[in-house]
Amino acid sequence: MERFSKDPNFLESILQTMTDGLMVVDSEGNILFYNRAAEEITGYSREEVIGRQCTILDTDTCVIPSESGKQKKCSLFETGCVTKKRCRIKSKDGRTVYLLKNAVVLKNDKGDVVGAVEAMTDITPLYMKEMELEELKSELQHEYGFMGLLGTSPMMQRLYEQIQNAAMSEAPVIICGESGTGKELVAHAIYKLSRRQNGPFVKINCAALNEFLLESELFGHVKGSFTGALKDRQGRFEAADKGSLFLDEIGDMPASMQVKLLRVLQEREVERVGDNRPIKVNVRLITATNKDLCCLMDAGRFREDLFYRINVIPINAPALRERKEDIPILVSHFLRKISFANQKNIQNVSPAAMEAIETFLWPGNIRQLINALEYAAITCRSETIDISDIPEYIFQKNEKTISTTKNPRNNKNKEDILSVLAKNNWNRTLAAKDLGMSRVTLWKLMKGLNIDDKH
Repeated sequence: MERFSKDPNFLESILQTMTDGLMVVDSEGNILFYNRAAEEITGYSREEVIGRQCTILDTDTCVIPSESGKQKKCSLFETGCVTKKRCRIKSKDGRTVYLLKNAVVLKNDKGDVVGAVEAMTDITPLYMKEMELEELKSELQHEYGFMGLLGTSPMMQRLYEQIQNAAMSEAPVIICGESGTGKELVAHAIYKLSRRQNGPFVKINCAALNEFLLESELFGHVKGSFTGALKDRQGRFEAADKGSLFLDEIGDMPASMQVKLLRVLQEREVERVGDNRPIKVNVRLITATNKDLCCLMDAGRFREDLFYRINVIPINAPALRERKEDIPILVSHFLRKISFANQKNIQNVSPAAMEAIETFLWPGNIRQLINALEYAAITCRSETIDISDIPEYIFQKNEKTISTTKNPRNNKNKEDILSVLAKNNWNRTLAAKDLGMSRVTLWKLMKGLNIDDKH
């Protein structure tokens, strides 16, 4: 190894095998070394660039505004290094190439700068994907959505109208809806459209903390008020002053905390835990719940006076099963994001798979839909998600309430079953999905038709 390390050709052969472009320049910016990867990235051969100024690459990061106009100047020799810097260059054939650059100056034994070495990674495909995703996001938000919420159904149009109306007021808002319906997005949309949009938006989940921690989080505490209180700390009400406070899952708030919250809303002031000095707060309250607060009041678990205090502007976030016409839009939007994140090129959903997705009731709403699409994206081996790629539970939707003998999808004769089983190499899971039924249902049909899978 020592013999090879003394061979100048050994080091160059290593540099020439790098997948990243490598360029060495002198202190004047003249190119001294240019590896094979740099040639492929820029389109310039080493013969065309050696001895010439590095400005031949026409990079946007070398253009610095000055009083006399834009000038070419390299800031590397001033800063000493460049780390993970994005830039773009013009290749020899005129293409725009996007790079991720890392560079460092080279010094001699006396500490004088004698040049620099720069590594360049071609991130053009990644950059174009990012641009495509941003354009898609912008297009979808403009055409199909509103403030991060997607859908064109009448129920969503009504929701958009309610959000706009609520944003014009300072009154408390309560957002009701099942888990996964986007209640936090609704709250944030109200905040962004309100006159408090330049103030803070502070949120807290009331179900995530016990009574004592929730009180400290909401109202703050003073040093020494309890074990671990090492310094004064402001609560979420103080942090949200002149802005909006979002209390998620307020139906899970302990009864004793409901009393304290009611007092704060009435007096518009808080007292930190361990202190009796009132602190004035100016907060617009937005709450959300997936519980039926009227039922909780009947059961004595939610205060009636607090309910009427927070229930000034009620908004309902519709469940996904109530707006099935929005499902294709949601599937297209989230599938593109998931495909990009997983570096897959999934373009479509087969008609059979889309039918199954649209038929399912989605008790977990949009959150569950996203999870199902993530599963399908991992399972999918082509550009199209098929019925065999989506989760098994989607096909078990009606088994508890609908007899398999009355389900049209299950009225298959023996030849149909045998044909689909053979098509899927007798894999019952895949065959069941092709037939639009669960694996258990297929097993029952096979048993009833005397089909033996020990072929």
